[in-house]
Amino acid sequence: MFQKEIAYARPTIMSEILSFPLSDGYITSVVRYGEGDANKPRLVFLHGIQSHSGWYVQSCEQLAEQGYEVHFLERRGCGLNQVARGDCPSFRRLLDDVAEYIRSLPEGKKTILGAISWGGKLGAALNYRHPNLIAGLVLIAPGLIPKVAVPFAQKFRIALAKFIRPRKQFPIPLNDPALFTTTARWLDFLAKDPLALHTATARMLANSSLLDIYLRRAVKRNTFPTLLLLASEDRIIDNAQTRLFVEKFPGPKQIIEYPHAHHTLEFEPNGPIFVADLLRWLEQFTPTTGTSLLPK
Repeated sequence: MFQKEIAYARPTIMSEILSFPLSDGYITSVVRYGEGDANKPRLVFLHGIQSHSGWYVQSCEQLAEQGYEVHFLERRGCGLNQVARGDCPSFRRLLDDVAEYIRSLPEGKKTILGAISWGGKLGAALNYRHPNLIAGLVLIAPGLIPKVAVPFAQKFRIALAKFIRPRKQFPIPLNDPALFTTTARWLDFLAKDPLALHTATARMLANSSLLDIYLRRAVKRNTFPTLLLLASEDRIIDNAQTRLFVEKFPGPKQIIEYPHAHHTLEFEPNGPIFVADLLRWLEQFTPTTGTSLLPK
């Protein structure tokens, strides 16, 4: 079902880029790290509206080094996917893309979904449309309740274009690298990143708003364990409202907020600061531990 396009070496782990054909004919890219230990769950990650898998190499390598099989799914029209840049037919199609990929993976391992920034919307909504695919959810600075919004006048133009010119491109209101990090080398990386998405189609942006409405119903289905990771200095996400939103999930929850950290936790001066906490949380899904790290 997979066709390997290219293999490339990282400093510690061999990763490979795979192409995955979706049911509507779109071929998306996936970056896979490591084979993983048989008794540990696999991790499938989703990126934000502007980012791509290349932003998260450090954390993926660290997780793979600890025996986790890691898959980073590129959203259609983003990152390595050059066809239909910034576009999607509907938010339901995006949820279907994630579900199709997870269903394609070999049975025998639990799947933990990691959803970053805007990808947090898809992560929080997946179980409502496609139940019982994942055993747990990790939300990393999720875009459930953002501070940054499309200006009102542009919202009107987007709504109009959705019906007249649905593929018309509009700026994504996150084009200042300082929104993501204050670390100098990562600011430089973001300023020069050729794969980052800076515009999206009218129907993509409209579907983002429709997904917000869908999420109000979806949260009641999230009965699995959820780990919420927040950055205290986040300029993109409303942390207080995000906490309240995730508290509505009926399943067990653990919330960690990192002092002095910025939106992209991957880009802190000492590297991805959340990996150690994520590894501790993941222990509950490994049968040999027999204990849960979630609060009672």
